Amino acid sequence: MEYLESRRARVEDRLTEVLEAVEPSELADQVQHVVLSGGKRVRPTVTVLVCEAMGGDVEQAIDFAVGIEIVHSASLVIDDIIDRSDVRRGVPSAWAEFGHGPAIIASDGLLGEAFALFSADERAMQAVSEAMVELGEGEATELTSVPSSEEEYLTLARRKTGALFRAAAELGAIAADTEAYTVEAFGQYAERVGVAFQMRDDVLDATADSEKLGKPAGTDEKMERPSLVQVTDLSPEEANERARETSDAALEALSRVDASEEQAMDYLEDLAEFVVARER
Repeated sequence: MEYLESRRARVEDRLTEVLEAVEPSELADQVQHVVLSGGKRVRPTVTVLVCEAMGGDVEQAIDFAVGIEIVHSASLVIDDIIDRSDVRRGVPSAWAEFGHGPAIIASDGLLGEAFALFSADERAMQAVSEAMVELGEGEATELTSVPSSEEEYLTLARRKTGALFRAAAELGAIAADTEAYTVEAFGQYAERVGVAFQMRDDVLDATADSEKLGKPAGTDEKMERPSLVQVTDLSPEEANERARETSDAALEALSRVDASEEQAMDYLEDLAEFVVARER
């Protein structure tokens, strides 16, 4: 765990540095509340580990890792407004703490800070831009056309969750200056991890205790939001099995990569298994 914690700490330090420099101070307070109130930092960890697995310099990946976490946090602000969720990561969500207007401004400010971190690399900009298009399409689809089948659910999950995971891994491979085939393989791995993550999230929302989860449980059903449990006739146990199958597919994609750093690859494998076993 020390291996992962040291990398997470580097991401956390850079996150704090970037957000403390935001102006004006009122906006800085808001974006820090959104991003620094907690979080598993899974996406930036993927970025760093992928870069390291390919023998890249981790320092080259840190800003990309921070950027993708900021994009993710910005999207959560909007999710909470749509869902009318007043708790995020065990603290008041941005709109509950500051109001709808300031929360939307904070989300916009976060995206600006993130893209400033990607702007030096054309491939990084393309990877994140494509992910943002997918995310936007997913958000719009969820509001206008509720999935009615498992296939439609999977498309939505790929757009809303898998796309940012894919970008996180692609950014790590880009930071390590790898060829397109490797970037794609890592992207497929991470997209499937993201979808498995979302499936497990749906199960936890249906079965977990709110205090243990760190946010209100039962939101999917209350908001009539499409989840794997709500859209299909699968039981939570069967939904978990679908998540495990998706995790296995992620590991298959990862096996196609010829990596130079075994320890980082081991942690990427562990991540694919963790996302379907986590309790929050």
